[in-house]
Amino acid sequence: MARTMIVGSTLYFVIGVVMGMAMSMTENYTLAPVHAHLNLLGWVSLALGGLLYHLFPDAAKSRLGKWHFWLHMLGIPIMMAGLACMLLTGSVAFVAAVSAGGVCVVAGTILFSVNAVRHVL
Repeated sequence: MARTMIVGSTLYFVIGVVMGMAMSMTENYTLAPVHAHLNLLGWVSLALGGLLYHLFPDAAKSRLGKWHFWLHMLGIPIMMAGLACMLLTGSVAFVAAVSAGGVCVVAGTILFSVNAVRHVL
């Protein structure tokens, strides 16, 4: 799981960097919130989680680790797709996707924190 998180984080990093470059080239920053969230939740959070799970394999093997992984991995694309559609269309119809993905990521982050406290301290 640690390797999967680290590899997944690099994909989000590439997407975030390419988005940033495209926004700069077109001078259209409509999707700046998506860009920022992909870099922070996708690249940084997943990479740090993967590193922690690599250093503390018992945390990765725990139920909390597995739940964190899946909630984070499923939540980010749902949240980002909803946010992008909402920003591009101006429609609040996508708030449900942003909220559902956001709840997954927040729940996963809370589980990650509890898991880190249990296995690192």
